[in-house]
Amino acid sequence: MPSQFVDIILLAMIAGFIAFRLYSALGRRTGNERTPEEQVRVPDAARANASAKDNVIPLPERGATVAAPSTPVARALMDIKLADRSFDEQKFVEGARAAHEMIVTAFAKGDRATLEPLVADDVFAAFDSAIKGREQRNERVDFTFVGLNTARISGAEMKGKTAEVTVTFESDVIQAVYDPNGRLVEGEAKTPNRVTDIWTFARDTKARDPNWTLVATAGG
Repeated sequence: MPSQFVDIILLAMIAGFIAFRLYSALGRRTGNERTPEEQVRVPDAARANASAKDNVIPLPERGATVAAPSTPVARALMDIKLADRSFDEQKFVEGARAAHEMIVTAFAKGDRATLEPLVADDVFAAFDSAIKGREQRNERVDFTFVGLNTARISGAEMKGKTAEVTVTFESDVIQAVYDPNGRLVEGEAKTPNRVTDIWTFARDTKARDPNWTLVATAGG
């Protein structure tokens, strides 16, 4: 019995010591403690501040400068981008390259159906007149588009809501024109010829139609 009594006292002392440590670490309950839901709830003011931070767009520091386009063409291209958020220079040049090959090939072959939707009315009228002249002279055209060497934007302008972009093309073609007797009257039958074309494309930036139209042509 004395041994058991001592054990009970020791256990009571240990339990008292543990209770004292818990009391010191956690403190006493006062009845004003927050519920678990309140402990994890973000205060309204803090939530508002967090939301505001999420919506903040960083601005340059005071005194910082943003480089302006350095050339007239670059400034005009920037104006076009502001008017048409979908405008992308690289994609535009890719489309212009494809259009150039289609148009020169269609013109050489007298393919009016391909030409008409790609060019402005006055440009089509000029192409059509040249095609009619070949037809009246009963000339035959052999044409091969060898390849496009370069295509670069060389001009740009905003005219009201209409964007105009000029592209300089350098291509190699083989073109030979024969008279009704089969004699070569123009071009070379086998030798590629380097041709420079300066074309201007236009598009109404407010229109839903994303396509550009050839509105002017010139030789290099």
